[in-house]
Amino acid sequence: MLNDNLDLVIDTKYRNKLDIEGFSHMMKDPSYCYKFYWLEAIVHLITENMEEVTFDDVINEMIANAWYSVREFHIHLSGMQADGQVRDGLERAILRLSELSNLSANASKTEIKNAIKEYDKDLKGYKEQLTNMVPYRALAAFFERDNTPADWGSVRRMIAYIQRINRDVVMLPYTLGESSKLKKEIYFQPAWTDMIKDNAVSILGWIQYEKVKWLQNNNPEVPGLIYKLAPMDEKMRKLSSVRKLWREILSFNRVIDVFTDKAVEPDDYDVDHFIPWSFVMTDALWNLMPMESSLNSAKSDRLPQWDPFFSRFAGNQFLMYSLVHDKPQIHKLFDACYRDNMHSIWAVQELYRKGNSINEFFGILEKNMRPVYDSARRQGYEIWKMPRMV
Repeated sequence: MLNDNLDLVIDTKYRNKLDIEGFSHMMKDPSYCYKFYWLEAIVHLITENMEEVTFDDVINEMIANAWYSVREFHIHLSGMQADGQVRDGLERAILRLSELSNLSANASKTEIKNAIKEYDKDLKGYKEQLTNMVPYRALAAFFERDNTPADWGSVRRMIAYIQRINRDVVMLPYTLGESSKLKKEIYFQPAWTDMIKDNAVSILGWIQYEKVKWLQNNNPEVPGLIYKLAPMDEKMRKLSSVRKLWREILSFNRVIDVFTDKAVEPDDYDVDHFIPWSFVMTDALWNLMPMESSLNSAKSDRLPQWDPFFSRFAGNQFLMYSLVHDKPQIHKLFDACYRDNMHSIWAVQELYRKGNSINEFFGILEKNMRPVYDSARRQGYEIWKMPRMV
C-alpha cells in the first residue's frame, strides 16, 4: 500500500528524526474530504517557503485546490445527503463563492484567491466551519504516542495538549497559536518543513492517491475521476482522426445537424461530444458528432435533451456506420480512430460490428449511452436549452 511505501521513500536522516509513520496516517479514517485538502494545502504552502500561516490561509488554499473538481466536473467531495443536499462544507464554500463571484469553472488560482478576498465576509461562516476539527484531527495519529487521551471538547485544551505532545512526546509537523477562529496561527516545525520540501513530489502523489480513493467512493458513477482533480491540458484531446473521418463522410453524404435539423456545412463545423467530455473524459467515437461551430460554444459542458436529440444523434452514427462498411476509403479512416477513439469494448464488439440493422444499432447505442447520460444528470450537469434559431 502507498501508506507503507511513503515511509520507504523518505530519506533515512528524516526517518531517524521524525515520526514518518505518524505522518503517513494523517489522512486515516476520514469522515469528510477535509483531511486530504488540509494536508495538501499545508504541503503547497510549505513549498512556497511559508513558516507561519493562519487557518484562513490554509482554508483559502483548500478552496482554490478543490475549485476545479467541484465547478468543472461536478464532483461531490463527500457525497450527497439523503435529501439531495451537499454534505461537504468545503464543497458548499466553493458553490457559495461561485454564486457570489460568477468566476468561470476554469478560473486560475490567483483569480479564485482574489475572489475569496473580495467576498470574505460572505464566506466567513463557511470557512470557520471547516476549522472546527480538521486542524486537530489531522494530528491524531501522533497523539497515539501519548498515554493521555485528547480532550476534543475544548479548543483551548486541545491547543495546550498539542503543545505538550510536541514538547514532551514527539515533534509534530505544526503547532497552533492562541488567536481565535480563522486568525489562529499555524507554526510549521523547521525539521518537518525540510522533509516536506525534499519529498514534496512523493508526498503530493500520495495525497492524490488517497484523495482519489475517497472521491471515487463518494462519486461511484463518475468515470475518469483521477483526471478531474486539476485543469486538463487541451493536448490530451484526441479528435484529429475523428475529424478526418467525418470530413470524408461529409464529402460523400449530406449529414443533418442534430440540433438545427439543417445540413452540416463541410467548411463550418466542429466535432463535439453528445455527453460532455468533462464527464466521460474520453474522445470516444460513439459519443462524437459533427455540429454547427457556433452551437458548439453555446452548448459548452451541458447535456442536450435526450428527446428528440438522441435519435437524431444515433441516426448520424448509423450513417457513419453504414458508410464505414460500404466505402473502403472511409473504413480506412475509421480504422485510424482505433488508437485514440475506440477503447470501449461494447462499441468495438457490438455497435460497429458488420451486419447490425438500424434498430439493432439504435438499441445497442441507447443501452450503453443512456446510463452514462443519466449519471451525468444526477451528478449535476445542466440540460442545455437550445437557443432559438432564426
